[in-house]
Amino acid sequence: MRLVELTFVENFELKKADPAFAPILPRILLGLEFPAPLTYYKMVGVCEAEAVIRQKRKYWIILGIVLFTAYVFIAAQPIPQESIMVSQWITSLESSYAVDAAPEDLAGELLPFSLGGRFGYVDRDGQFIINQAKKGNVSLSAGLWAEYDAKPNLISVRTPWKEQKLEIKNPRGYPLFLDHRIFIIGSEQNSITALDDRGNELWAYDFPAPLTCIDAAGGYVLAGTLDGTVILLDSQGQLVFTPFEPGGSRRSIILGCALSSDASRLAIVSGIDDQRFLLLEQSANSYRVIFHEFLTDGFRRPVHVSFVDKDSYVAFEREDGLGLYDIYARTSQKLPLDGEIQILDETSGEKLIFLVTSQGAGWKKFVSVRLPGYITMEAPFKSDTAFLGCQGSRIYVGGNMTLVCFKLDKK
Repeated sequence: MRLVELTFVENFELKKADPAFAPILPRILLGLEFPAPLTYYKMVGVCEAEAVIRQKRKYWIILGIVLFTAYVFIAAQPIPQESIMVSQWITSLESSYAVDAAPEDLAGELLPFSLGGRFGYVDRDGQFIINQAKKGNVSLSAGLWAEYDAKPNLISVRTPWKEQKLEIKNPRGYPLFLDHRIFIIGSEQNSITALDDRGNELWAYDFPAPLTCIDAAGGYVLAGTLDGTVILLDSQGQLVFTPFEPGGSRRSIILGCALSSDASRLAIVSGIDDQRFLLLEQSANSYRVIFHEFLTDGFRRPVHVSFVDKDSYVAFEREDGLGLYDIYARTSQKLPLDGEIQILDETSGEKLIFLVTSQGAGWKKFVSVRLPGYITMEAPFKSDTAFLGCQGSRIYVGGNMTLVCFKLDKK
């Protein structure tokens, strides 16, 4: 007869930097490493057995040792390492000030952020190069930023060190930084103009209807419009193919689009009643649809679409979850999620996607997904705003006025 006792043990204490954000920390710190954060269980056994049973058990133990030894030398495989998240720093945007530092004094690549009515740049050690309140609209990229009014007469484009890169006079729109290039989106959102490093116009293109989504990669620009048209422009602003209308829905509209890094594939989410996901692949001098899937009624707003894992998957927002399309296997799956996706990003080389979903009533959830498609962590936190950014093995998560940095490690 065996009596087993389960004992519950508390073993975690956390100093909270921000009460609204604190609930996320223990789950993030332990969520990828332990199946039950903040707790563990120990088993205490009390055995009562006859002497004869003990003798028989001894033979079974000997047999087990022999089999285990044979396994170690014949069939054993190395135990794979698991990814864990290690906290690096936590800071408040209200109490952290920008430093006057030269590029060579900073730790790694700068990360642009926008959170809680503030924006700026931070390095991997938590040093802020810019941390200032927004006074108007802000466009941000890794190397350039601009702050401007609703109808600006002049836009000053600056570097993270506040050096003026160029001035755009009478822009008739607002700046957009994509694919290491500078664009102006027309004030009516129905045109795009490409600029050189001095602010001179390289080319311009007028769309048949207002833009609903845009992406740029490999020298190309992909755009979707309100009337359901997909348009691809080359580095000279010329049409790559005749504007494409996916159709197949009661109402035509392009809600999300993405380009692979070499622009050889296009991912599209289009239509309302029914919504569709499509993947187009380059073929000779044009593109052809190689996969499409109906997504039920879907959304009536812009949706997230991204190529991830070195362009081997497409991650896209779909009703009640995340869609994952495996480009090489040419299969699609749905991963159920609570809430709507607010932010989506990934780390390089780790087959991990990170999400922030909105739960309503000021609640957010930080989610980690490992490809080919299963959730490894979910951590809710209370915040009206959120930020998520990934650089290499570092993940930056923000809520309200708090910004946290984690590093992916192996264990």
